[in-house]
Amino acid sequence: MSYIGHNAARIRERIHQAAVRAGRSAEAVRLIAVTKSVGQAEIRELWNAGIREMAENRVERGSVMVPVSPEGITWRLIGPLQRRKTLEALRWFHAFDAVDRIAVAETLQRRCDEQDLTVPILLEVNVSGEASKHGFAPSELDRGLREIRPLDRLKLEGLMTMAPWGAEEQILRTVFRTLRQLAEAHGLREISMGMSDDFEIAVEEGSTMVRIGRALFEAPVTDNTCVQDK
Repeated sequence: MSYIGHNAARIRERIHQAAVRAGRSAEAVRLIAVTKSVGQAEIRELWNAGIREMAENRVERGSVMVPVSPEGITWRLIGPLQRRKTLEALRWFHAFDAVDRIAVAETLQRRCDEQDLTVPILLEVNVSGEASKHGFAPSELDRGLREIRPLDRLKLEGLMTMAPWGAEEQILRTVFRTLRQLAEAHGLREISMGMSDDFEIAVEEGSTMVRIGRALFEAPVTDNTCVQDK
């Protein structure tokens, strides 16, 4: 087994343990591999490890990686979608997990209508309120849902958020719990939250999709210390 396969197995075990702690089934949590920093060989290793959902942050990366990757992968765009790139994005991505504005959803609806497509989407919610992050403010979500739900080419499945980087556990739990409560209040089943450093907490708080990059691709540390004969 390659180190990527080993990492994937270990992450799945950690997901399982976190789900058990929360009284959940680990089968309710999907592992999404974030491939923005790797190449074709690593994607093949993910495939060999049984991972079938992969994600990119940028449309341009999709145009490079999707054509050279195994068939049968569901590709998800997890970064902001620029409206002028919507048509190109639809060539490469099967799902859009960071719809952060009504205008983006409307453009996606129009382009899907032109192509006779229906695509799954998640709405990004800026739960933490950080200026550096995209997404609907929690107070804006009701209006966003009212405007987006009638768009028949978009299959609204759930919500997504990013927690503050390096935050204390209680802050992470508050962010994740808030997103879960918003999803439950609006009858949305998919909750995309949790990355390499915090996915176990996210699973404990109700995540159904964790987005893992670095933890999948970290090579094992080897000890190169030379031992001299005495």
